[in-house]
Amino acid sequence: MIKPKMKLEELLASSEGKRLLLLGKEGRFTKEEIARFLKPYKMSLASTLQEDHVVAVVEHPRLTPVEEMVSEEAYEAGVPLYKLADFEKLLSQNIDEDALLMGVKLSNDMERVVRLLGNEHISDTLFVRLLKLYRFSQEEDNRADRDVIVHTLRRYIAINPNEEDLLQSYLTLRRLATEATDEHLLEALMGFPNFSFLVRGKEKVTLKETIARNPHIGKESVIKLLGLRDAKVDASLAGNPAVSLEVLHQLEAKGDDAVAKALAVNPAIDDALFATLLQRGGEVTALLLVHQPIDNHRLAIIKEANLAPKTEALLGLNESLEATVRATLLAEDEVDLLGYLAANPTISAEEAEVLWQRDEESLFAALAANKATPRWILEALYEGYDDQLDILQGLGRNPNTPPSILHALYAKDRLEINRALATNASLPDEILDVLKLDTRLQTELAQNERLASSFEAVLKQGKVMLNI
Repeated sequence: MIKPKMKLEELLASSEGKRLLLLGKEGRFTKEEIARFLKPYKMSLASTLQEDHVVAVVEHPRLTPVEEMVSEEAYEAGVPLYKLADFEKLLSQNIDEDALLMGVKLSNDMERVVRLLGNEHISDTLFVRLLKLYRFSQEEDNRADRDVIVHTLRRYIAINPNEEDLLQSYLTLRRLATEATDEHLLEALMGFPNFSFLVRGKEKVTLKETIARNPHIGKESVIKLLGLRDAKVDASLAGNPAVSLEVLHQLEAKGDDAVAKALAVNPAIDDALFATLLQRGGEVTALLLVHQPIDNHRLAIIKEANLAPKTEALLGLNESLEATVRATLLAEDEVDLLGYLAANPTISAEEAEVLWQRDEESLFAALAANKATPRWILEALYEGYDDQLDILQGLGRNPNTPPSILHALYAKDRLEINRALATNASLPDEILDVLKLDTRLQTELAQNERLASSFEAVLKQGKVMLNI
């Protein structure tokens, strides 16, 4: 009866004074590194199968004809054979990380760092610590640099077998810098060349700007980014809610307009920054009014600033208004303000009814398109204003418009109304199927959330969807 082969870790633990034979080329580890790994087990490497006390053979997947003969001889002699991949996995899981890193630092062996980074079995923690040690060359096209980038992308970005080319794209590196949630990985990426990425075909964004925008950025990375004294990086940091208030105040003090605009849309600024930025006027003030959370205290700050009515009216567009603030604004008579509120998707059904009760016709188109508007008001708008195009278009866009009204709108056979209907995720299938055939509506159909999600599902199945 053939004796079952021991697990590799069991064999090592019970083979003091024995030898291990390696067949084939070295893999992730050199023979010197393997010998150091075997030392605690009081084992050593053999040069040939004929040496005394050879208890196991570890094989590379590709062997020369001579090595194949040695493998067969070992098998016939009952010496257990193990795959190199399994041995390397075991070795990787038992690395003394601190000792390894100390050795790398002392030797400054970048070739060894690259080789270790390509080892999928080492922990993410060790990978990042090694990545921080790697120093990119000044050459424009360096093989080792490319390998490090590919190893990094392969570890953190899910790549399908048919998408291997993505590992060669620096845009995938931008994706990693955008999606990474480990502050230590982001700090390691700071050591990469500051690649530029063309976003949406017009805006150039650097790797360090991308890191500066990541909400998982750590304090060490923020300090390094500030040290660059780069205006665009500063603006990216200014818009990041993870950056400390102390740093945000430092950035504001620089007086840069791009920084001020980024701060204006950062929900993490405090009331002191809010009040300071409000005094800047222009686009900065407009961005503050539209994007900042507004409570009663901030509303008081705004009132004290005596802004122009049309500027203050922008508050109606803000989707982060406290309920008490909305109640205050609803009681005002500024038409522009009320119009913005009527279009604001965060108002309640009761607040939409308050606006309806004002009987101000200039608000009706916005109410017709607002998902918050009660159905009975939508029905009243159609019955009372079925000849006003802007109101009909609003009803056509509104996913809460009753199906009977959507059918009636489609029956009017007007291109302007059909454009609105094409964006409606709640449009009945029989209407949507017809509109999908109208090539004039391709832009509007692309905005339809239902079509977009169904198209995405089809793509995941590897199919093609027609007429979209």
